[in-house]
Amino acid sequence: MFNLDAEDELLRGTWPHTPTKVMRERVEALLPRLSTLMLPGDEVLWPSAGKPVHAKVGRAWCPTRWALDQMARAGLEAPLAPPAEVLRRVNHRRFTSQRFGLPGAEFVTTFERLVAVLGEAKTLASVSVENNWLMKRPLGYAGRGRRKIASGAMSDVDRAWVEAALRDGDGLQVEPLVERSMDCALHGQLGSDGSLQLGQPTVSVIDASGTWVSSEAAKPDALTEAEQVELETAARVTASQLTEAGYFGPFGLDAFRWRAPDGSLHFQPRCEVNARYSMGWAIGFRGQRLP
Repeated sequence: MFNLDAEDELLRGTWPHTPTKVMRERVEALLPRLSTLMLPGDEVLWPSAGKPVHAKVGRAWCPTRWALDQMARAGLEAPLAPPAEVLRRVNHRRFTSQRFGLPGAEFVTTFERLVAVLGEAKTLASVSVENNWLMKRPLGYAGRGRRKIASGAMSDVDRAWVEAALRDGDGLQVEPLVERSMDCALHGQLGSDGSLQLGQPTVSVIDASGTWVSSEAAKPDALTEAEQVELETAARVTASQLTEAGYFGPFGLDAFRWRAPDGSLHFQPRCEVNARYSMGWAIGFRGQRLP
């Protein structure tokens, strides 16, 4: 069940949910890459025409209400899943911002606080080359819900976008736009009893809009020893936070190496938490699909 628009459903919080024609077409185009999450004999429930012929047990990209309902309609045994409110909480960027964050980054809920953060140029100057900021809506995917804003130069269009994003009181993640030199991820499987299995680090190709392009298993020298320790530590902290929040299932965290204006390299061990499957999950587990 490749409901790649799960964040749209979680953001609105309304049900029943109806995927758009554009989303169906997008998922259909991605099926060759998504097939890495499937085992021989698996069948696709959505998007497809008709019910699976042989499948008995369902599995979802993210077990939202809509996904579970589609499984029930198809006569499939649905997986045990966290409540929808838990899925929303742990995929929300307020959750991601806890403990880890770039210097100067903050999750804001008011326009006044956002303006204050943008005005703190001293913090930004040591991080961002061009003093630009990246705004992220609380729930987004594939580079959606983001906007770059120049420090101290918010246009009328920028302001309208920010005010619209803040109108529902759900907040915005505000962080310096830094020069990334390497994007990576680490994936895990979290049991309902809190047990944790971690995969191997992956290296990601991300385009200028923040959209995932491809992933591959990280080579031995892709990350320094210190970066590997930071990444695994962040993954274990994330697993504990997810368990405390009531989540279990697949998850992944995105990370990156970045270069400061003075040329020094730094490592951000967690910039996104995806409490669901992700495009690089099976690569991180070398094709193994865990229960």
